[in-house]
Amino acid sequence: MALINKNRKYKWEFDNIGGSSRVRISKGEDISHLHELDPKMWTVLSCPVKGLEIDDKSLAYIDADADGKIRINDVIATAQWVCDALKNPDLLLEGKDSIDIEQFADSESGRKLFQSAKQILANLSKEGSVISIADTSDSAAIFSKTRFNGDGVIAVDAAEDADEKAAIAAAVAATGGVADRSGANGVNADLINSFYAALADYAAWVDAAPQAPFGDKTDALIEAYNALDAKVKDFFMRSRLAAFSPDSTAALDVQTSRIESISAENLTAKADDIAAYPIARVTGKAAIDLTQPLNPAWAAKFEILKPALDADILLEDDWNALGARFTAYTTWKASKAGAAVESLGIEAVRTFLAQDKKAALLELVAQDAALAEEAANIDMVDKFLHIFRDFYRLLRNFVTLNDFYKKDKGVSAIFQSGRLIVDQRECRLCMNVHDMAKHNASAATSGMFLIYCDCTSKTSAAKLNIVAAVTVGDVGDLIVGKNAVYYDNAGVEWDAVITKVIENPISISQAFWSPYRRMAKTIEDLISKSAADKDAKIMADANAKINAAPAAVPPATADGKPAVAPPFDIAKFAGIFAAIGVAFGMIGAALSGLMDSLKGLAWYQYILLFVGIMLCISGPAMIMAWMKLRRRNIAPLLNANGWAVNAASKVSIPFGETLTDIAKFPKMRLKDPYKKGLEPWKKVVITLVCLLVIAGALWVFGLLSAIGFPAPF
Repeated sequence: MALINKNRKYKWEFDNIGGSSRVRISKGEDISHLHELDPKMWTVLSCPVKGLEIDDKSLAYIDADADGKIRINDVIATAQWVCDALKNPDLLLEGKDSIDIEQFADSESGRKLFQSAKQILANLSKEGSVISIADTSDSAAIFSKTRFNGDGVIAVDAAEDADEKAAIAAAVAATGGVADRSGANGVNADLINSFYAALADYAAWVDAAPQAPFGDKTDALIEAYNALDAKVKDFFMRSRLAAFSPDSTAALDVQTSRIESISAENLTAKADDIAAYPIARVTGKAAIDLTQPLNPAWAAKFEILKPALDADILLEDDWNALGARFTAYTTWKASKAGAAVESLGIEAVRTFLAQDKKAALLELVAQDAALAEEAANIDMVDKFLHIFRDFYRLLRNFVTLNDFYKKDKGVSAIFQSGRLIVDQRECRLCMNVHDMAKHNASAATSGMFLIYCDCTSKTSAAKLNIVAAVTVGDVGDLIVGKNAVYYDNAGVEWDAVITKVIENPISISQAFWSPYRRMAKTIEDLISKSAADKDAKIMADANAKINAAPAAVPPATADGKPAVAPPFDIAKFAGIFAAIGVAFGMIGAALSGLMDSLKGLAWYQYILLFVGIMLCISGPAMIMAWMKLRRRNIAPLLNANGWAVNAASKVSIPFGETLTDIAKFPKMRLKDPYKKGLEPWKKVVITLVCLLVIAGALWVFGLLSAIGFPAPF
């Protein structure tokens, strides 16, 4: 049922939060009127239950439909319930984990909470009227001194009659029982019914027992017979086959070669091999002479069977007849019923059946179940206390995102999971990453410089993925593979490794120097590439010369003398020299024109010119950085984590600077202990060179013309 009401009658107050107008939630009356707030004014429409820095139990209580999301209607329903139960809803703003039960309102929900809280305090033998989450979290302590607790499970202490106590204990032992709210093991109606059914079935089965053919030795004889049955029948089949084909007798009997193959080994370890031999010597006669040696692996079983054998010669019919004598007994054994209560013993089973406390135990269960509503109300107190403590914090992060934009660094949003220490800075805007694919799709649109890290901890087998926003400092050393340290909000330390970097501007000052950094990197790459190419060419040429055949001898002239190389012809190179001269002339003319244009400038105009050139180079980068910094937004990061953000949540330049703390060292005059001082003559030479460079620059720009040194151009 929709709870949103667009007929706004309540007069809301608004604040500038994060550069946007947002409704102010500053008193209990605001919370009680949330159902009148236009949904378009909510900063968040929904957020996940998992992964937030609020108690999971509190979030589960607010998520009434248990769909894994907290939505506007969930928040409104919770606000109405908790405000209706309180005399003064302003108490919600305190965020306490305890309440004086006298603060419950005289409403239906308030009265239920009051009575249940009072019952909890009485069960815990606590004085006073203040109840806390610690009191409601231990349900075993709450119900430990009560006979009935509304869960439909009765423990031994729920009965007062000794026979009933004994029956409950026996039922628990036989069925395994089920946990009672008090923490003890008990039984419910289903277990009681199954227990008494098992008693009746087991007693009937015992009463139906046939006479054991060999008394108390019957079970042992049956076990020995079943163990020997296959081997004995195998022997009779071998004997019949040997009688049919006397030439095969040796093959059907124990083969000496098989015994020889294991004779050199420890035969006690070869019991399985020996057991595979025939149970007795095969001679073609279908009879086992029990006076003769038998297969030693089976001889012990035959010793057990001797009381059941009437002759020294065992025939196949005798063996089958012995098995038939066991049939009725084994059939009865296989039909055992009520095995769950067998461990009690037949005497105890008959006693419990005679006492017949089944109806009395079911009545105790009914009495316990009758208090289900009261017990549910006790659970409702726990729900109220969790919401009482955490609901206002959720509102500050759901309706307005106020905690995120708060100046107090001790307050963080419920999506900020910890702090990342990397490259002499502390990044406070860190979030857990639950779906990397969603982050890959939308994180770049946030406009922030982001680093993703895989985190591991020696105290936990779990792995953690986080994303951290870098908003201050340089980024030159933030590269994939760099190690860092992450501290979650619980104070657990994690080893972090950067796995991905999304580059965006961090500051305008960084953007100013970015063209020069790129230019320096380009030049460095070109030099490195050129050096690598030349090195490769030199190595290739050297290898080619080493591998090439010796150069051919110059051909001889007609008189047999070696040919002479032609003399150098300067005319061929005249054009080249002329072209070089023209090029130098053009360069000189250009420099002369440039100097003429600069000649008439005043000294301060040279400074302005230099500044102008710098701005021409860095200006576009600074403008683009300024535009991107103004558009920085955390909404894409929240959306990637399953949030539905309803309003832009900008990260302005001043606010961004508060999200990252950079190391600040005191100003000190540091000396390198390994630095060697310059020798005196080197200092003199460096000083003279610097003076000459300065004087040359002043002369070139015509600044020495007043003292008789006109500019050269």
